[in-house]
Amino acid sequence: MLQLKCLLLLAMLLLISPPLLAKKRCKALLEKLHNVQALQRNGYSSKQGNSLRVREDKARDKWWQCEKGHTKQKKKSGNKKSSTTINKKKTKSKKIKAGTPFKTQNAIVIQSKYQGNKKHAWLKFYQQPKRCQRPKSLSEFAFCSEDKQAQRLNFEKSYIQ
Repeated sequence: MLQLKCLLLLAMLLLISPPLLAKKRCKALLEKLHNVQALQRNGYSSKQGNSLRVREDKARDKWWQCEKGHTKQKKKSGNKKSSTTINKKKTKSKKIKAGTPFKTQNAIVIQSKYQGNKKHAWLKFYQQPKRCQRPKSLSEFAFCSEDKQAQRLNFEKSYIQ
């Protein structure tokens, strides 16, 4: 009876432990997949979207292969110092926090076309049409841009320093 219990316990350990080990081993790949998906939820250009889609597909495939147990173990290199410094450099340059809209922390400075007295004269001269305060369509927005440009040309012609 004792031998049977020991045999059952051993069999259960052999059946349960590989999936648990696989979950731990694949956790990093799952986190990488989640990171790419978080980047996809932010705004991006068409080119970046294609790149993120490819990265997500690769990350999902690697994670799924790991979950199924079909991944090959990477060989560890003999020189641990060089490989860890290389890995640290790669992760520092590639990691972008999800949810940050810009890659830089520098201030964004927007200057108007005119400065000083010319700016005051422009603000007095420019008469924005009422419908341009909140344009509802692209055609209205285009009209407002063209109107402002036309007024700017008239201002430039009439402004005397």
